[in-house]
Amino acid sequence: MTQVLRTKLASLLTTVYPDLECDGLADKLLETMGLEPEQPPPPAHQNNWDESDVVLITYADSVQQPDQKPLVTLHQFLKDCLEDSISTVHILPFFPFSSDDGFSVMDYLAVNESHGTWEHVEAIAADFKLMADLVINHMSARSRWFENFRKRVDPGKDYFFEGNPRDDLSAVVRPRTSPLLNPVQTEDGERYVWCTFSEDQVDLNFANPQVLIEFAGIIRQYLERGVIVFRLDAVAFLWKESGTSCIHLQQTHELIKILRLLIEHHSPTAVVITETNVPNRENLTYFGNANEAHVIYNFSLPPLLINTLVTGNCRHLKTWLMSMPPAQMGTSYFNFIASHDGIGMRPTDGLLTEEEKQRLINTMDSFGGKVSYRRTPDGRDQPYEINIALYDALKGTAESGADHWQHQRFVCAHTIMLALEGIPAFYIHSLLATENDLERVANTGRLRSINRSQWQLDKLEQTFEDPLTHHSKAFHELKRLIAIRRKQAAFHPNATQFTLHLGLQLFGFWRQSMRRDQSIFCIHNISDEIQQVALSDINLIGTDEWVDLISGMTIDDQSGSITLKPYQSVWLSNRE
Repeated sequence: MTQVLRTKLASLLTTVYPDLECDGLADKLLETMGLEPEQPPPPAHQNNWDESDVVLITYADSVQQPDQKPLVTLHQFLKDCLEDSISTVHILPFFPFSSDDGFSVMDYLAVNESHGTWEHVEAIAADFKLMADLVINHMSARSRWFENFRKRVDPGKDYFFEGNPRDDLSAVVRPRTSPLLNPVQTEDGERYVWCTFSEDQVDLNFANPQVLIEFAGIIRQYLERGVIVFRLDAVAFLWKESGTSCIHLQQTHELIKILRLLIEHHSPTAVVITETNVPNRENLTYFGNANEAHVIYNFSLPPLLINTLVTGNCRHLKTWLMSMPPAQMGTSYFNFIASHDGIGMRPTDGLLTEEEKQRLINTMDSFGGKVSYRRTPDGRDQPYEINIALYDALKGTAESGADHWQHQRFVCAHTIMLALEGIPAFYIHSLLATENDLERVANTGRLRSINRSQWQLDKLEQTFEDPLTHHSKAFHELKRLIAIRRKQAAFHPNATQFTLHLGLQLFGFWRQSMRRDQSIFCIHNISDEIQQVALSDINLIGTDEWVDLISGMTIDDQSGSITLKPYQSVWLSNRE
């Protein structure tokens, strides 16, 4: 069995490193991962998830209390408030770091002392599926590896990607406006290192196979510490070649296949998720032939859903949904509306016009949002993401501005997300309906800080006890919807989905369980006006009894209609 694995691994490695002897490299990777000779492959097209899977995305220190390590406080919050709501917790980078709130890692094998210890991480992993970041594209300029790069000694001497200002870099796709190449002084003189994201985040050199071996060792430790879901951060930029776009290169796809092969042979239920904030068609390529990512981020969903709710028009959202291919068994979409980053604008390329993008940006600006930019190959700065808290992003409409429907609009957005094909994920500040943190932006000087607030646990608990706060209302309603969702076979991430045609103010789709014993018609009024739904338009089966899972309303007359208030949703099911 191992010979089959070794042969397959060596074949993939040969594609990436055609000039190397890859049988020996395959042996070294298998040894580093601790894979035994009799280790069988995991079952093909296995779904390592079901309708009960719901993810929480959070920083280790998003919830705090005095004199306690944040990982301990986070675990307490999860156990006390979310044990019956989520299956998985994604703890954003909890390693020692020098910038970017954790995404400039100084030591991949250590836990940030200010957050806690590996024992605290393992305790959370014992109660929830643990998702962690493999910050694989770049590393801190203050790391030991980079210090060794400067000294020209190992480990680190050839671990970072170097460029030449005279190289043809005109086609390189950038997510930032900062310089791509940064000069550094080394024992061998001045060298130019490649920095896709910032001067403090130096890109790693996977053309050196020793870097791949190092990451195999890092992955093994994460697995042994309880990590079962791996988020490959910024993985689209992994391989660079002068004269190319340096994004989505074939070697990058092959390296993802290699990492998946190693991970799933070590732990058959482990999941690999690719984080690729790019246009939709490009994003879909990371499924490969069900042999790359198990799960891909549905990056077009946040901007399209927010645009739908602030314009009261679902045309683009519906068109996009109809274009999305059903995920093969063993693969799934990762649905989210907000994250620790902003609302990506690149995933709207080809989906919104430039005028529609600008209108969305202007609307978010009027609600307190900010805009981050990227530099295009021709030197222009274009909007890359909108930085705003989701609760404030939905405080009104593009036409009329802020209104009194903010809570309903906010709940509607999550109701849609919960019902769509895929695995739903809640960023903690969306689950808590946290507003824009402009004070934090002023303190850090970073626009993304607007949605990276920190709560004191005692204040949060007091907020939950007051039913009149918008935080309490949103949190408890979202928990209620999650509880309903987790019981429905038709909401399995891979259950059948078809888009309904109900006009521009009603966004609807149909889900059917894989055993075909449950159907759910998900219908959402995405406007600020009352809408009528003719039941004849959605083809309810006359012999079945239908009930709205959200309100408990039963359908007595299938020839009639139902009335939806502004931003109201119904999940019409033939099975409670």
